[in-house]
Amino acid sequence: MSVIYILIILSVVVAGTFLGLFIWANKSGQYDDTTTPSMRMLFDDKKPDAEK
Repeated sequence: MSVIYILIILSVVVAGTFLGLFIWANKSGQYDDTTTPSMRMLFDDKKPDAEK
């Protein structure tokens, strides 16, 4: 029965570590898209459809 307590504590620590790393990655700009805005001007805009 004591093993279940160890596993619960261990799983909470692992989950907290992953949550902390995820928050750190978001705050440090890991998921910011820096490529697309500079390439956006290279693509043609869609032509408007002719009025019916």
